[in-house]
Amino acid sequence: MDRRKFFSVTGAGAAAMAAGSVPAAEAAPKSAATGSCASAKLQPLKARLGHQMNGKLNEANCSWAARYGLDAICASPDVKDPARLYPTVEELNQMLDIAGKHKLKVEVIDSVLLTSSNVDREKHPAIVLGQSPERDRDIEAFQTNIRNCASTGIRTLKYNMSILGVVRSGKVPGRGDTVYNKWNYKEALAQDKPQTKAGNVSEAEFWDRIEYFLSKVVPVANEYKVRIACHPQDPGMPPEGYLGIHNVLGTPDGLKKFVGLHESAYHGLNFCQGTVSEDLYHPNEELPDVIRWFGSRKKIFNVHFRNIRGGRDNFVAEMFPDEGDVDFVKMLKVYREVGYEDLLMPDHAPEVEGENAQWGGRENFAFEFGYIRGLIQAEQHLV
Repeated sequence: MDRRKFFSVTGAGAAAMAAGSVPAAEAAPKSAATGSCASAKLQPLKARLGHQMNGKLNEANCSWAARYGLDAICASPDVKDPARLYPTVEELNQMLDIAGKHKLKVEVIDSVLLTSSNVDREKHPAIVLGQSPERDRDIEAFQTNIRNCASTGIRTLKYNMSILGVVRSGKVPGRGDTVYNKWNYKEALAQDKPQTKAGNVSEAEFWDRIEYFLSKVVPVANEYKVRIACHPQDPGMPPEGYLGIHNVLGTPDGLKKFVGLHESAYHGLNFCQGTVSEDLYHPNEELPDVIRWFGSRKKIFNVHFRNIRGGRDNFVAEMFPDEGDVDFVKMLKVYREVGYEDLLMPDHAPEVEGENAQWGGRENFAFEFGYIRGLIQAEQHLV
């Protein structure tokens, strides 16, 4: 989205509506269920700016985050005992106290279990490997995590159901001194990587493991009114899978099936817009209807607001939000249309290598905070 296009949408578009020069079919929002005109006027945008903090909260990173006026954050609790697979109420309260000191609100936390890393690096992979009785112990820990979130007022617990982790096939030069990650399925196959310790996992086997997990945790989420938000598998893979693994949560249809299992208002998605874009052949055209499907059913609990260039099986770069193929102004209007009221978080900001790596990454996130904040404020004026 370049500067001229941004102002043409947010400024001239608003003026045209006010003057009555925009056809009613374009000016009125579409119903998420039918695609028909629902009303002559959209409700104000309720989405808010957030950030997923890397690492444990401390004075330095909280000061940095507070600088940008974030509405809320996702944080990782500091679990003192590495053998314990959930944070205690005391540890969660300590995390909230650190954030509160800097006027940061924690609305989402990362699960200690079910992270986004490759299964070979996980110390406790029994849930995704379907290994009993270890997975029952781990599921009990996840249930305790839900209960402790309820005790401390944390409304959302984020997790992954991934074996391969976040898979990429290489890097490409980016804007300035940045580096972008890419994914090309054919290139990845040519790299001839070994299978993980999971071996071959069929579609049916993966669904059985997901079903087992959800049957145990969704009732607890219902009882304690804590939302559990699953991140899609990143990226989508062809039907034959990759390294013997079928990424069943790597398509919109797979995600629809997932949220339909053990239907609940507390069972939904950490909707990574970047990952879902990677699941689509033409993301800028197809993504709005995907957002409508999940958003109208209130299955989007958090959004990773990320951009790519390319599409399914071959995205050439994950990049800054203003230069990818996905029109962020267009998508923001759809989030507004479906009444999404949770957080929009920049994600996978471009890397900077070498001596400027740490601060370069922080600067890149700062740019994305400002960009997203500007889009939110502009859209809020179109009422």
